[in-house]
Amino acid sequence: MASEKVTVEALPRILEGDAAVKLAGIDVDGMLRGKLVSKSKFLSVAGSGFGFCSVVFGWDMHDQTYGRELGISNAANGYRDLIAVPDLASFRRIPWENNIPFFLVSFFDPDTREPVSACPRGLLKVQLDKLHAKGYGAMAGAEYEFMTFRNPDPSSSSPAAFLQQNPPQQLPNLTQGMFGYSLTRPAHNKDWYYDVFDTCIKFGCDIEGWHTESGPGVYEAALEFGEIAAMADRANLFKYVVRSVGVAHGVVPAFMAKPKQGLPGNSGHMHISIVDKAGKNLLAREEVDENAQWADIAGLSDMGRHFLAGLLEGLPDMMPLLAPNINSYKRLVENFWAPVTVSWGLEHRVASIRLIAPPTAKAGATRFEVRVPGADSNPHFVMAAILGAGWRGVERKLAIPCPPLSKGTAQGSDTDKGERLAKSLKEATQRFMREGSVAREVFGDAFVDHFGGTREHEVRLFEEAVTDWEVKRYIETV
Repeated sequence: MASEKVTVEALPRILEGDAAVKLAGIDVDGMLRGKLVSKSKFLSVAGSGFGFCSVVFGWDMHDQTYGRELGISNAANGYRDLIAVPDLASFRRIPWENNIPFFLVSFFDPDTREPVSACPRGLLKVQLDKLHAKGYGAMAGAEYEFMTFRNPDPSSSSPAAFLQQNPPQQLPNLTQGMFGYSLTRPAHNKDWYYDVFDTCIKFGCDIEGWHTESGPGVYEAALEFGEIAAMADRANLFKYVVRSVGVAHGVVPAFMAKPKQGLPGNSGHMHISIVDKAGKNLLAREEVDENAQWADIAGLSDMGRHFLAGLLEGLPDMMPLLAPNINSYKRLVENFWAPVTVSWGLEHRVASIRLIAPPTAKAGATRFEVRVPGADSNPHFVMAAILGAGWRGVERKLAIPCPPLSKGTAQGSDTDKGERLAKSLKEATQRFMREGSVAREVFGDAFVDHFGGTREHEVRLFEEAVTDWEVKRYIETV
């Protein structure tokens, strides 16, 4: 990251000696879409923006145009250009590509110059602006689990080809067995392990904690806590680092929510707190409330209680943002350490929302950990959903709708009385898109119709697919 504030006027000096710049925006699936441009081109558009084909919002993660054309990019508007404006504050250099300069861009409508409704960075900014208008801000952290595989011949097969050409259950994991928090497993692949850590520092997405998780070849990284918009950028770029560093070591990561049947899935937990201009945590209560409705919220401020209520009320309607893919719901099943109901609790790792507060944490570290998202989720959308739903609770002064999850209660058990979250992307999308949903209230119709349409596309493709399970079960017997 830049150590000084980057301005248009300072760019010629900062980029002295560089011949080109790499630019990238983020699509609805959280994928980076970008290009290399000459330095002269970049300097000419750095302040005003440049044309970028809108088709990145008109096709899916495999560049197939949506079966039902959506509003932002379609044949009727000629797949016209959007305006991509470089965010100079996002300046980095890519250490594995000869330190070439790198900037993220945000997408704007060419007619109105307003953020494109489906632009992930723009969606989060709109939600954050609601807090800024009141003099508040938000801090966030991200934790990602992912499974790793060993490509036996990286020179002959790209990571994508390797993953797609091998049967999933036969992919060779980087390490075998279940060994969370192992000190010895990373030593087996220490060059890759430390290269990821060091490269994240150089690329401005520093890792706070980095360890093995329970599962063959599964690792978890906790990124350093920071301002929420910058945190979302760093969370997205972390995946870019892991994939890029892995190429040189023959290590292929998978951020799928559930890469292999019968094993725990890959989570993408998000932490969030609200702060004032001075950085004071506004979720913490000044004095413990001895008369609190539940002991779990004795140290939580009134704002924090309303924010929690908003999260709980909005969670079922926001599910496609937290679990955006068909495979996401294979992780969200009972008995696999993944939340399946609307639930919360103080230091409760089985609940959908874990409250972290005194006495186990300092007051200044009071925050919510939303444990529903998987590693496959788009961090900008996840943080926008959390911020939007929570702030709606603050504005409406909502009351917490359900008691905390009792310790020892398993998700989805007879003693867990919370509302069951969607069991499929189809069910989640229908609720997300329905008239009067919390998502429509918070994000508006334009975004909900567009993103919901992209999820309907995923559902349709899956419903038309003939899976290995179907072939194995029926090809001989029916």
